[in-house]
Parts: sequence; C-alpha cells; structure tokens
Amino acid sequence: MIDIHCHILPGVDDGAADIKESLNMARKAVEAGVTHIFATPHHLNEKYVNVKSDIIDHAEMLNESLQQNNIPLTIHLGQEVRIHRDIFTSLEKEEILTLDDNDTYLLLELPSGRVPTYTQEVIYELLLKGITPIIVHPERNKELIENHKLLFELVQEGALTQLTSGSIIGLFGKNIKSFSKKIIENNLAHFIATDAHNIGSRGFTLQLAYESIAKAYGIERTFYFKENAEQLSKGQSPMVEKPIPFKKKILGIF
Repeated sequence: MIDIHCHILPGVDDGAADIKESLNMARKAVEAGVTHIFATPHHLNEKYVNVKSDIIDHAEMLNESLQQNNIPLTIHLGQEVRIHRDIFTSLEKEEILTLDDNDTYLLLELPSGRVPTYTQEVIYELLLKGITPIIVHPERNKELIENHKLLFELVQEGALTQLTSGSIIGLFGKNIKSFSKKIIENNLAHFIATDAHNIGSRGFTLQLAYESIAKAYGIERTFYFKENAEQLSKGQSPMVEKPIPFKKKILGIF
C-alpha cells in the first residue's frame, strides 16, 4: 500500500521527533502493509516552516537510514502546505514541494476551523499552473462540516481530496466519521492516507480504513483509492469520478 500523507521525517514538525522514532514508524508502517510513504511535513501552518530544499535533504537521509536498517520502505517527497495568500510567491522562491517534486500534485491544508475566502482563487490559479491541489482531511474542517456544498464546489472546480484513515474508522469521533462517509458517497474523495504522526494515537490505520470502505461500499471502491495512490507514486494521473452534489444536510448529526 502507498501512504501519500505522513509525518515521518525526523525532527521537523509534530511527527517523528528523531531518527529513532522515524525508524520505529517505518517498521510499524511495513507491518501494516505500507511499502511507499510520501513524507509530508507541515509548512507555514503558523508553527512549522519546512521549505523544499530542507525536505529533500531529510528525505534522502531517511531513505539511507531505511536501507542501512533493512527496512523495506521507500520515502517519496512531499509537503503539507497550509493555504496562504503568498503561495505563488513561495512557488517562485522554490519553497513549495509538490509530490515527488514533479510540479503536478500538491497537498494543500486548510485551517481546521474555516475555509479562507481566497481558497477558490488559489485553487483556480494553481490549476492554471498545472498543479492540482489535493485538499487534506477536509472531513475535519469545521466550516466544511457545516457547509457541505462548499466542499462540492471546491472539487467541482478541480481540487482533489484526501481523507484520513483514522476519520473513516472513527478515531476522530462520530461526526467526522459520518461526514467522511458522505464525502465518499458523493464521489468527493480521491485518496485515503494515514496522516500518521507516531506509532500510537496517530498511527498506520490505512488497511483498517480500506477494510471498512470495502465492507460499506464493496471492494471496487477500495481498489479505486489504492490505485489512485499508486498512480501518484508512478507520476501518473489518478482516476477522478464525477462529483455528486449533496442533497441536503441532515439536521442534528453535526
């Protein structure tokens, strides 16, 4: 399996604190069936700054350590970029790192409590530059939970989304699990990833999420998400189903 969102790089954010923790995470990932991980440290989330060049250096060192310790896991390049008005200036300064540095897909994080008014503009401009934003964990965004239609509009505009495996199996509560289900049912989810930060409370639950999805929607839906992640690891385009508008918000569940 391929995990496109993980905080496994040592000492750069709130993920692995050092190389020992990174290797422990790597071993747990392998035990859970993961073979490839996109290392995606936080960037400009009001606490951490991890520019492109630094991430490349850290990922190279981690891959070397994995080989030295005979851990069969491959680290790919990535970055979890908090949306900001100067994102295009950051791109020009070579501070932004797209997935595998191929200038095609970018993990884009929204603030947890809201969707900035300039979000659609940023998505539009990124798409014009040939970069498709993948909005990470939209199911955990307060404004999107309250306004499902806004998520549909972002996807309809061309953004993709990545749900967190822990959300699907209920680790973040019933409301977020319920919203995750609706996102999948409306063809608004394109990837599942762990967003793992450690080997405990925020660990590698990708297989459990896939099993839950297969049980609820059939094995074909699981293949859809797995194949999309594989496409990214190969530098190819994922499959994108036509988004379905939300019928209405069911009162009382959020």
